[in-house]
Amino acid sequence: MAPDASPPSKDGEAPAPHAPSTEEFLQEQASPEFGELRKAHRSFAFPLTVAFIVWYLAYVLLSNYAGDFMGTKLFGNINVALVLGLAQFLTTFLIAWFYSRHAAAKLDPKAEAIKSRMEGGA
Repeated sequence: MAPDASPPSKDGEAPAPHAPSTEEFLQEQASPEFGELRKAHRSFAFPLTVAFIVWYLAYVLLSNYAGDFMGTKLFGNINVALVLGLAQFLTTFLIAWFYSRHAAAKLDPKAEAIKSRMEGGA
């Protein structure tokens, strides 16, 4: 057992984690590891957010100002507007899936290391 770990409770449950102080949070926020975590998140989230907003606004603007183009029949009753509208849903799910993979591979391990250090009182 670590020297600063609490002993197990009487009912056999794990001890409560160390509650970090405000100073510990501020020190962690200034740490290089936390900076790397923020950079890893921002370098993924911001570009994808901007790209999706541009894609969404392009769809809205095309719908409003390029009615003839959006009404172009592709096959049967399926037109460009319907295909692009459904593509909005597809890109939303793809971005969520990509972010989930990115978080599991890059963010979660770094966040878990910071959390363990903070809760361990190190």
